[in-house]
Amino acid sequence: MARGFESKSVESQQEEARRAKTIRPAMSAEDHARHSRKAGLELALARTQSEIAAACRPAHREMLKLRLDAIQAQIRDL
Repeated sequence: MARGFESKSVESQQEEARRAKTIRPAMSAEDHARHSRKAGLELALARTQSEIAAACRPAHREMLKLRLDAIQAQIRDL
């Protein structure tokens, strides 16, 4: 019985994934590149925020804040 529920769950997840792909219009190469760049910048932003929280030395923290500002500026420019 459990296998039946599992396979139905997997089947519904696959159907949902197919439906989500058909709803969204295809992105141009430029839009795809912009989306990928933004995702990378958001990851760098999260990593930098984590490093700021763990930084012990004021000079290191200041350098990380400068990097954080630069990443935020790049995200705004997209």
